[in-house]
Amino acid sequence: MALESTPDQPQPLRRVAQGVDQWINRLGWIWVEAQVIEINRRSGNTLVFLTLRDKLGEVSASVTTTVQVLDTVGPLSDGATVVAHLKPRFFIRSGRFSFHCDELRVVGEGMLLARLEQLKRMLQAEGLFDPRLKRRLPFLPSAIGLVSAAGSAAERDVVDNVARRWPAARIVTAHSLVQGPQAVEQLVSAVGRLDQDPDVEVIVIARGGGSLEDLLAFSNEALVRAVAACSTPVVSAIGHEVDSPILDLVADVRASTPTDAAKIVVPDVTEERARLDQVVHRLDQAIHHRIRRERDQLATLASRPVLQAPTETVTIHRGQVDQLAERLGRSITRTVAAEQTSIDHLLARCRALSPRATLLRGYTLALDADGHPVTSADRVSIGDPINLHLAEGRVETTVTAAHPARPATDTAEDPS
Repeated sequence: MALESTPDQPQPLRRVAQGVDQWINRLGWIWVEAQVIEINRRSGNTLVFLTLRDKLGEVSASVTTTVQVLDTVGPLSDGATVVAHLKPRFFIRSGRFSFHCDELRVVGEGMLLARLEQLKRMLQAEGLFDPRLKRRLPFLPSAIGLVSAAGSAAERDVVDNVARRWPAARIVTAHSLVQGPQAVEQLVSAVGRLDQDPDVEVIVIARGGGSLEDLLAFSNEALVRAVAACSTPVVSAIGHEVDSPILDLVADVRASTPTDAAKIVVPDVTEERARLDQVVHRLDQAIHHRIRRERDQLATLASRPVLQAPTETVTIHRGQVDQLAERLGRSITRTVAAEQTSIDHLLARCRALSPRATLLRGYTLALDADGHPVTSADRVSIGDPINLHLAEGRVETTVTAAHPARPATDTAEDPS
């Protein structure tokens, strides 16, 4: 019922708000299809605020729901199409209008994205995407495994670019369906055959672009686990730059396109030849520079006096040795002369003190028969043998007379 009012009798704002609230409350629950354009989660709050927009018209609305309702649909991203069970709500105090949602469902591509996100999180939790598990690609693979659809543009791109970049490389192809119900089984089988081939050093899985549904086989759990179990490095080359199946996350290397995969697995022979020429040129320059440097060092060494006149040092040292030898000779001569003089002095003293020196002055040494010196006439008798030792020789005689020495008081008499 419309409220009556005039400028003189206006209605209070609260009554108008209450009327709007009563009218809106009569509206029941309704299912609405829309696109999520904003998700606002507040930390510590059980409520989540969404902004939904009509897929065709420029109409948007604010929606309030709970964390439990949002978690039932799994990860939800901006742009997802949803079907929401809504009821209009009017807040009297603020005059704000919004919708409350008690059930939410993701439909169409959004549902696929939600399922893929759940699978991605599960595989990530298992560690299949760990960067430490990524293997390095061989530098020059002799055999390259290729999984692709028979006669596809992706196969031609890989084969042609590999042949142009590195003609020596050999392509081992394992054809398979790349979409449809049987695609996953054939892809897993093809990857397994190439992984068991001892000649294959790297495997490329290639497919052209397509819709999300067309590329679902490359986000299948069975294929992802088969690639993770491969002992051969795997390159994922699915679709275009914007396409990102789960296979890209588990593969050792991701290529944006099949053409890019060929550039990744083999080098360009032209570029490598040019680099090799540069390296050879740089090596040649380095060798010549080293030779010049060593030659300059040799010239510097050769210009030193010791190399200009190698015997000069010997001559100098020889002169020093001669001088030292001469000084040593003079020192020895002086030492010998000094020692000779000392010996002569000692010899002279010894000779002066020896009995023979006394004998040479005319004295005689008298010895009795027992060899004892005769120092007194009282010690011999007439007839005793006496040995007289002279300076030169010995004389044997006998005592014919003995004249003892007179006392000191008789010294005045003539001893003869």
